[in-house]
Amino acid sequence: MPFVIVLLGLGIELSPAHVLYTGPLLTAMPALASLTMGPKGTLSVAAGALGVSLITTTLHQAWGGQQIYSNLLGLLVVSVASVTTSNAVRTRRQGELDQVRRVAVAAQQVLLRPVPARLGPVRAASVYLAAESEAEIGGDLYEVVHTRYGVRMIMGDVRGKGLPAVRLAAAVLGAFREAVHYEDDLVEVMDHCAAALRRECAVPGAVGRAEEENRAEDFVTALVAEVPDEPVVQVVNRGHPPPLLLSGGKVQALTPSTPLPPLGLEDFIIGPPVKAESYPFPPGDRLLLHTDGVIEARDRHNAFFDLPRAMEAVDTCTPPEFLNQLHQALIRHAQGRLADDAAMLLVDRSDETI
Repeated sequence: MPFVIVLLGLGIELSPAHVLYTGPLLTAMPALASLTMGPKGTLSVAAGALGVSLITTTLHQAWGGQQIYSNLLGLLVVSVASVTTSNAVRTRRQGELDQVRRVAVAAQQVLLRPVPARLGPVRAASVYLAAESEAEIGGDLYEVVHTRYGVRMIMGDVRGKGLPAVRLAAAVLGAFREAVHYEDDLVEVMDHCAAALRRECAVPGAVGRAEEENRAEDFVTALVAEVPDEPVVQVVNRGHPPPLLLSGGKVQALTPSTPLPPLGLEDFIIGPPVKAESYPFPPGDRLLLHTDGVIEARDRHNAFFDLPRAMEAVDTCTPPEFLNQLHQALIRHAQGRLADDAAMLLVDRSDETI
């Protein structure tokens, strides 16, 4: 806008309407530019305003008038002040942004703790990709815990974004981390997570008025899995994308036989009691848990990311290297921009135990 106004002033001075004095208008442009531009942008606007003033003054042979020199002096003072202010504001905003990033990183380390590389009979690795480049945390959640029942893990995705989504993710993760150690049934673990979500949604005044009106729609897609000492994996899936099992170079989706609604929508559960489903998981196989941000990533042709095919194309390597190759393939597919946060958790069974 400041550049447009400077050009508008030049147009006035070069037209029959040059009797209109544009000096005060041009003098204010550096100050206007400092509100949204950095020092370089402000200097550019100031140089443009000065150039228009000099050109039109020479063209109209207006040198010698006190008003002209007053205008040029005012333009110089305003320009210097605007550049100084712009630089100070930019430094302060950068400091505030850095502080917010540090807080976000600390929150992420508390909510999404680093996954241990080895837990009992499995090796594990995880990756979290924020859709926004400045973001560090969102509504995706995951955790892996070694318990007396085996290695238990959760992958989930909260409806919505922002702080309300982080709040619900923290409630579900907290319930999971507590329940996995004393509940022998995976269904009971999932029920604890659902109860924690309901309690959090019922807390009065925890969200703004707009979020308060949408509380009936709060839900979390979640998947809980257990890898015991036996060569199997047990899964309870509540509306989440099914995990993918890589066995013998081929990928199989562990789709539940009876689809269940997400956490928070228990009223829609009908039929027999929910039970965990068991699948073969011998040594050498790999299990990938993921959120829909991975499989819904699109390329320039609007095609979804083919995660099973990408898994089959990865060379044999360690879990962190495996996820890194998937990460690179996903970024290439989406041209470096994700429409939604994405999380992946990989475990593979080893013959060795600790």
